[in-house]
Amino acid sequence: MSEYWLISAPGDKTCQQTFDTMNNLTSKQNNLCNNYKFHIPDLKVGTLDQLVGLSDDLGKLDTYVEQITRKVAAYLGEVLEDQRDKLHENLLANNTDLSVYITRFQWDMAKYPIKQSLRNIADIISKQIGQIDADLKTKSTAYNSLKGNLQNLEKKQTGSLLTRNLADLVKKEHFILDSEYLTTLLVIVPKILANDWLANYEKITDMIVPRSSQMITQDNDYCLFNVTLFKKVVEEFKLHARERKFIVRDFVYNEEELAAGKNEMTKLITDKKKQFGPLVRWLKVNFSEAFCALVHVKALRVFVESVLRYGLPVNFQAILIEPNKKSVKRLRECLNQLYGHLDGASAGGQSNASIDNVDIPGLGFGQSEYFPYVFYKLNIDMVETAKI
Repeated sequence: MSEYWLISAPGDKTCQQTFDTMNNLTSKQNNLCNNYKFHIPDLKVGTLDQLVGLSDDLGKLDTYVEQITRKVAAYLGEVLEDQRDKLHENLLANNTDLSVYITRFQWDMAKYPIKQSLRNIADIISKQIGQIDADLKTKSTAYNSLKGNLQNLEKKQTGSLLTRNLADLVKKEHFILDSEYLTTLLVIVPKILANDWLANYEKITDMIVPRSSQMITQDNDYCLFNVTLFKKVVEEFKLHARERKFIVRDFVYNEEELAAGKNEMTKLITDKKKQFGPLVRWLKVNFSEAFCALVHVKALRVFVESVLRYGLPVNFQAILIEPNKKSVKRLRECLNQLYGHLDGASAGGQSNASIDNVDIPGLGFGQSEYFPYVFYKLNIDMVETAKI
């Protein structure tokens, strides 16, 4: 299951005792889940007013950081293209699997110094993720532009003779070049009209060179013919040809331009290959940064909410729960049995449903789900719901 629950409960005589009691009931006795101690360091508490204001802001920061984390994951999948099946193995946190990172979570003291206030730590994370978001926009715009230009050129190399680039289909000998009076046109003829073309092209206008047309190539629907005629009748020829469903393509045989077109394609392919490696590395590194930041935001939320609910001195145990998919309802009942006494509403038998969406100051701040213990979800599947 990719969904984990991050909860906290007040410390008994020791926090270890809190964990053992919960673990015995939910995991050892009933096998409803796997439980892991979630280590949150001694953070600076500040004042009650600061905590209340911060709790609301951390909720918004949580949403923002998760959104950017998923955005980076989604774009990595897009960039990998044919190798998209390797996306999961590229989504790591600190070079480890996401589940390993959260079940063995250690606070990053270097990035988020605990001597700083909670507000400052939140601001550090917000700026860090804002920078990742801005850099992602710049890098994705540049790479998408390059990819788009390459795709447009590739489309021109394939597809119907009506629209595709003809440069790689024709040769110099198909054209009359450097003539003062004559020119060669390329004409697209529906396959079913090929015989009609060969029988009648010399009669479309005056001044067409007899027997000057040959079929150069064909696809499923059309044939490509050349025809040589006097320059002065070109426009008239185009008009009458169109009436017969013969389409004249605008094409000038110029060896330098044709070579430049091929060089552009080669250059774009080379540029894309050059950018691919560094971009994938950047996305992997910054996915890790964003995901680690997300887990730190969850830790901040648990800390702030636990102090607001359980009071001072700080004494609670944070626990990461990996629920067994089929046991979610039973697990909720066990947790309510353990911690229902913490909240008057639950203890009095009021159902969770009846207090959904109630904004209780300091106790959840309008969360869609309210429980007598501190509770947050952490979904580590960054692919299924990833959107860009």
